[in-house]
Amino acid sequence: MSKDMPGRLLRLLSLLQSRREWPGPELADRLGVSARTVRRDVDRLRGLGYPVEGTTGTAGGYRLVSGRDLPPLLLDDDEAVAIAVGLLTAADGTVAGIAESSVRALAKLERVLPARLRRRFDAVAGAVTPVARGGLPRVDPEVLAVLATACRDREMLAFGHCSRSGTVTSRRVEPYDLVSTHGLWYLLAYDPGREDWRIFRVDRITDPRPTGWRFTPRELPASDAAAHVSRSVAAAPYRHNAVATVREPAEAVRARLPNTMPGRIEPVDEHTCTVRLGSDSLDAIAAELAALGADFTLDGPPELLDRLRAVAGRLLRAAGDG
Repeated sequence: MSKDMPGRLLRLLSLLQSRREWPGPELADRLGVSARTVRRDVDRLRGLGYPVEGTTGTAGGYRLVSGRDLPPLLLDDDEAVAIAVGLLTAADGTVAGIAESSVRALAKLERVLPARLRRRFDAVAGAVTPVARGGLPRVDPEVLAVLATACRDREMLAFGHCSRSGTVTSRRVEPYDLVSTHGLWYLLAYDPGREDWRIFRVDRITDPRPTGWRFTPRELPASDAAAHVSRSVAAAPYRHNAVATVREPAEAVRARLPNTMPGRIEPVDEHTCTVRLGSDSLDAIAAELAALGADFTLDGPPELLDRLRAVAGRLLRAAGDG
C-alpha cells in the first residue's frame, strides 16, 4: 500500500461528495493518477461502505448514490462549523420535526470537533440566540432535501403548487436556489412554460419529483439570489395593504419586528417612522400592528379598521373594561 493512498482516498471521496457525477478521466486528472488507480480506489471505497456506482458514457464515470446505511461523511473545517451552527439554530420551528433531531446530531458533532474548530463554533454559538417563531408554516424536511438536490444537480423538477388563493397548479421548473428569509423558505426557479423567473413558497409545494432531465444553467436575474428573493417577496402584491405612522424611531420598531421585510420600515425623522403592512389576512395585519408596541396612526382600507375595532372590543371585554 502506497503512503499517499489514504490521503488520495479522502480526496476522491471529497470529490465524489461535491458533485453528482464525475467522468473517470477527470477524476484521474484531479488526483494525478491513472484511470486504473481510480478504479481500484473506488473499489476500496465500496469496501468501506460507500455506495459508488459506475456510470455509462464514452469514458465511463462514477457517482456517490444513496445506500442502505449512512457511511461517514467527509467535512472540511468550514463545513463542520457551518453544520454545527445550523443545527444550533434549527430549533426555530420552521422545519417540521427537526428540533429534537438537531439536538441529538449537534451533541454527536460537538464530541468529535477538534479544539481549533470548537473554539470557532463556541464563538459563533455565543452570538446566536435561536428564537422559536410561532405561527409560521412548517416545511417538510424531505421536501427541502428534494429541492436542494435538484438545485445542486441542475435537474428539472416537477411539483404541485398552491397559490395564495388556494388554486393548485402543476409546475415544471429549473430550480436554482433555496433561500430562507424572515422565517420562510423560498425556491428560486425558472419556469420555461411561463418564460420567466418565479419564486415559490416551499410550504406551498407538494410532491416534488426530479424528472431526470438536466438543464443548462441560465444567468440569474440578480447577482445575489437571497437579496433578489427578499426584495421580490417584499414587493409582492397583497389583498390588504396599510401604512402605519409610528411615533417611535425606526430602529426601535425594527428591533420589535425582526422578521419585517427590507424597506417596510422607513424613518420619517429621528422620532417617527412609517411601517408598510401587507397580507392576504386582515388578522395578520392586526397582529403585526399590535406588536408595534407604540402609538400610531393608520392609513388602511375600511375593512381593516372594522377588524381592528372588533379585536379591540374583544380585548376590552376580556379586560373587564367593555
